[in-house]
Amino acid sequence: MAPVSKADKKAAVDAAAWMFNVVTSVGIIIVNKALMATYGYSFATTLTGLHFATTTLMTIVLRCLGYIQPSHLPFTELMRFILFANFSIVGMNVSLMWNSVGFYQIAKLSMIPVSCLLEMVFDKIRYSRDTKLSIGLVLVGVGVCTVTDVSVNSKGFLAAFVAVWSTSLQQYYVHYLQRKYSLSSFNLLGHTAPAQAATLLVVGPFLDYWLTEKRVDMYDYNLVSVLFITLSCTIAIGTNLSQFICIGRFTAVSFQVLGHMKTILVLIMGFFFFGREGLNLHVVIGMVIAVLGMIWYGNASSKPGGKERRSYSLPTTRQQKLGAASDSDDNEDKA
Repeated sequence: MAPVSKADKKAAVDAAAWMFNVVTSVGIIIVNKALMATYGYSFATTLTGLHFATTTLMTIVLRCLGYIQPSHLPFTELMRFILFANFSIVGMNVSLMWNSVGFYQIAKLSMIPVSCLLEMVFDKIRYSRDTKLSIGLVLVGVGVCTVTDVSVNSKGFLAAFVAVWSTSLQQYYVHYLQRKYSLSSFNLLGHTAPAQAATLLVVGPFLDYWLTEKRVDMYDYNLVSVLFITLSCTIAIGTNLSQFICIGRFTAVSFQVLGHMKTILVLIMGFFFFGREGLNLHVVIGMVIAVLGMIWYGNASSKPGGKERRSYSLPTTRQQKLGAASDSDDNEDKA
């Protein structure tokens, strides 16, 4: 039996990480839809805070078992990440409330070009013509699938603008922090999840009351709804972890492009669970276009020159320390 190459191993791990993200993301969407639509639990921000609280408990258990090693993340970097992440969550919820579904979907699609811009400015990434065209094809396909009526107002546009930029910055920052400080996905979650849980559980009830005019403490909690909340929080552990794993391996742009596969899967699962109403000819055509674009993107971005850095890579803190040590050795030799 021929030995497995490093490239094959990497491809297998990449595929496993992506499938993990797809399964958990689609799963949590289905569970949350049932929780909110069927059982009336419309407190999205508070629920997200509970997700991060559960994830925090997971990181504490793993740290006690020795699976998460001690690591360092500067407080200023942590606060910057929490700012982007929380504005992303709040911005998305407010954008959905103030905008039509069509404009909300267009705003989500615009995250790909924004993520591309961030990589071009901060990482000096250069994209080939085929890579750009493939991204455009994905946007067209998903747009055909999801965009229906489009209406916008000034406050809705502002909410969408904040949501798009904060989400793109948050996803870029995941990749940035993992590289710069040599953090694994578990390590980064161990730093960020407690802070996000604390802030969202404080702000969430007030924001949810403003959005829904309902109080989370007045909700009629029963056995079934609590079970769905618990299931949602459990799946969220995998969703949060897999997001960090995927962005760390694929970059924010690739995560966004491939992420639209989840949109297509949600549409297909909606067809199986909720009937044929959401699936018609133009939706099927959009799905086919989007999938072709994703295949083209994967092929184009993996080719030489498809997506490459124009300058040296970002040094990690470990590399910086090694560099400082070698400089001191050189100075000792000269002395």
